[in-house]
Amino acid sequence: MRTMPFRRLIAISIALLAIIAMQPPRAAAQAVTPSADQLELLRTLSPEQRDALLRQITGGGSGSGGGLGSVSASDRASERDRTTASDDQLRRVQPAEDESEREVLRNGQPVLKGDDSVILKIDITRPVVQQSGNQAPVAMATAGLPAGVTAPVLPGANNMDLNNQAVDPRNNQRNAKTERPPEVTEEEKKRRETLVDLIRSRNPYRLSSEGVLQLPGFASIPLAGLTEFEATIRMQAEPELRDFDVSIIRMPLKKIGTEALKPFGYDLFDRAPSTFAPVTNVPVPSAYVVGAGDVLEVQLYGTQNRTLQLLVGRDGRINFPEIGPINVSGQRFTSVKDSIEQRVQREMIGVRASVAMGDTRSIRVFVLGEAKRPGSYTISGLGTITSALFAAGGVRPIGSLRNIQLKRQGALIRNFDLYDMLIRGDSTDDARLLPGDVVFIPPIGPTVTVNGEIHRPAIYELKPGSTATDVVQLAGGLTPEADTAKVSLTRIDDQLQRVVLAVNVGERAPALTLRNGDLLQIARLKPTLDSGVVVEGYLHAPASYAFREGLRLSDVIRSVDELKPNADQNYVLIRRELPPNREIAVISADLGAALNARGSAADVLLLPRDRIVVFDLQTSRDRIIRPLVNELRTQASFSRPTELVNVDGRVRVPGEYPLESGMRVSDLLRAGGGLGDSAYGGIAELTRYRVVNGDSRRTTQIEIDIAAVLRGDATANVLLEPFDSLSIKEVPEWGTQEHVMLTGEVRFPGRYSIKRGETLISVIGRAGGLTEFAFPEGSVFTRLDLKEREQKQLDMLASRLQNDLATLALQGAAANQSGAGTALTVGQSLLAQVRASEAVGRLVIDLPRALRGRSASGTDVILRDGDRLIVPKFQQEVTVIGEVQTVTSHLYRPDLGRDDYIGLSGGMTRRADHSKIYIVRADGTVVANESARWFSRGATEIRPGDTIVVPLDTERMPALPFWQAVTSIIYNLAISAAAVNSF
Repeated sequence: MRTMPFRRLIAISIALLAIIAMQPPRAAAQAVTPSADQLELLRTLSPEQRDALLRQITGGGSGSGGGLGSVSASDRASERDRTTASDDQLRRVQPAEDESEREVLRNGQPVLKGDDSVILKIDITRPVVQQSGNQAPVAMATAGLPAGVTAPVLPGANNMDLNNQAVDPRNNQRNAKTERPPEVTEEEKKRRETLVDLIRSRNPYRLSSEGVLQLPGFASIPLAGLTEFEATIRMQAEPELRDFDVSIIRMPLKKIGTEALKPFGYDLFDRAPSTFAPVTNVPVPSAYVVGAGDVLEVQLYGTQNRTLQLLVGRDGRINFPEIGPINVSGQRFTSVKDSIEQRVQREMIGVRASVAMGDTRSIRVFVLGEAKRPGSYTISGLGTITSALFAAGGVRPIGSLRNIQLKRQGALIRNFDLYDMLIRGDSTDDARLLPGDVVFIPPIGPTVTVNGEIHRPAIYELKPGSTATDVVQLAGGLTPEADTAKVSLTRIDDQLQRVVLAVNVGERAPALTLRNGDLLQIARLKPTLDSGVVVEGYLHAPASYAFREGLRLSDVIRSVDELKPNADQNYVLIRRELPPNREIAVISADLGAALNARGSAADVLLLPRDRIVVFDLQTSRDRIIRPLVNELRTQASFSRPTELVNVDGRVRVPGEYPLESGMRVSDLLRAGGGLGDSAYGGIAELTRYRVVNGDSRRTTQIEIDIAAVLRGDATANVLLEPFDSLSIKEVPEWGTQEHVMLTGEVRFPGRYSIKRGETLISVIGRAGGLTEFAFPEGSVFTRLDLKEREQKQLDMLASRLQNDLATLALQGAAANQSGAGTALTVGQSLLAQVRASEAVGRLVIDLPRALRGRSASGTDVILRDGDRLIVPKFQQEVTVIGEVQTVTSHLYRPDLGRDDYIGLSGGMTRRADHSKIYIVRADGTVVANESARWFSRGATEIRPGDTIVVPLDTERMPALPFWQAVTSIIYNLAISAAAVNSF
């Protein structure tokens, strides 16, 4: 037996063989539950093939290494028992009904069937380097197994080489060396890539009706009845695909159109009754024939009052007390009833009888032909043809519903057309059955498919001579959307060619006899409105109106009350289709003018298919205008450019608008919703683009007098051309109104509107000036744009400080500097303070000088929007911060100097920088390095509201002069923030 054919078989059966041959029965039952196909595969192997398969997996032999080749007789017996059990399991999993009518599941997975769609995933197999012979079975065992399933470890697996051949374990050189796959030529690689691209390009694939997959360049591959995993294994078993990774994915596509249609009437038997016990609660028809097994109920009254239940015996007689045997078999029930009642009245003096039918007999009939379960059935004596059909599970799809035959003793008694009952409710031919009757279902007759605008699309069985009109009636008639002028019949003619015929399905249509396999297709009417006018948009009740000659805009929009609030009454857009080629044209109308002058030129005369759109003045019109613009662009040509114009600037609804015939500047302004509040009513600019001599585009600027246009000056109201763009300017100095805030010791603090160029002193004058308690020297003036710039500088400062700290850490680690750790700690503290600081945006001003009227000195401030002035109360304190023993404020004393205040705060710390002490005045100015003067040691003039700052001595640390600036910035921000937050 050759080795290669077993490689794919091993991949399928390895889990089964491990269970059957290696594990004890209890462990095998708990490990893996094999599927029906796997059991079938194992069962169909001969004992010799099984032994050979075991040897292929384990290396064979009868040694004692635990291989499968050393299976004992008892193990073989248990294997036979399990195989027998597998046969029983296979019989249990076999479906009892036809699987073609439903989705078949096996182990919870659907199986492939005819006409299924699949996706084929394919790729070139990547070469894998195998280290030794004992890895081949592992790779083979895991190939093709489902995700998450691990192949069992088999004893003796270390005795296999790459070709599953037995290898001597003592051959260390063979086990130790590395085996590489054979080299693939460039030509072969190209061929494989071409094949992969070809197969991928044909996705998705559709199986044939027999479940066969046809790949380009390959033989037919049957896949019906396999799950996705099994189909993948089947594909991998193809010799031409052994160099590829192939997998199958089933696509559960729902059929549509003609393919989705089913034969009519067969679903009647999908839900069969659960029992066919004799029916006793229905009236017995007068034509019922009494027979053996029936029970007659006879009620006697008169001189005797009792009820008798008389059973019809096998001889066809009943034993009536006091009268004797009476023959009733083969007679109709009415005849039997009259005969017994008359005989009792005649032979039993003073007694009358009333005869009724009790339990009816059960009869055995035969249902043969194309039934789902043909055979003999016992049904009620009142049973009919349909009762027998239900008992047999219904009719198979290849059976006829229109020619069901009732045969009795070889003679044809009745032809039953089930369509009469299903469509018209007529059960006249549903004859009652007698014992021994045969219900025969012949094969289906000619069929025709009806699809489209029909109430009941399906496949219908024809009777001889049926016409298209007859089939339409069978299908429930046409829907209201059916286009009777576009009914087509697809037919295979006598030359076996598929042709299309025109069909008329009207009541007076000429008779056209249908053939087997015809396809009747009823088209749908086009959805467009052929005659009518549609009004939509910003109205209370959009609607469609009947068209008539002379219909105008005011006839469909009768008043402004039909519009919603804020609707644009001056610009109503009308989309029009011009005959004969339905070319799109767009016109607009002034609804207000139309309603004021009904019947005039302003009241536009409408045409069929006009679509009128009313806009609002609050939202963009692009959602409605854009599709119209695209339509105009589509029908544009070289000789006829796209008819579009544009308006932008200070109009209510700027944008691109269709160019109407005779459109002027005033019409474009009306389309844009009119001028906005900030529009400049003087000169506007019209940009015009023209193609000169067909080789260049020239731009021209035209000045438009908007005021003249609004007055109705015809000369200023320029006629527009395609691509014109009108720009409406803004009134100078129209910008957003600016405000400033005055707080603190101002006579009338609050928010003040300013004009452009207004100064601070002017606004303070409007606010009534300062109060008598004001401290103008300590005023704080902030500006928004300064705050934004300062914040950006702070962020940059934090980034730079962080980089310096990183450099310091690296240098200290490299040089093993003892002071680097202290400097790094201080730097991190500074970085945290910088990141926590928020910019103030303070502008240092000399408010006292400005108030004294020295405007020429440039001390007055030209205000901007968002400026804020804070005028504090008179301050008597002097604050000392920084590297001092106690950060505090002191009451101002004229006789004390800078060093005196520092002394009052406990003096400087060891980290203080004596040479860098500076003073921040109340107005924000800084006085630095005053202590360096030899003649005024510590005698710097201190004023009320000043802050004395003693900075950190950064020169004792590694050379980072940038830190000095950082500390100064932090102190200044803190002082400014304290001043601002004090109000």
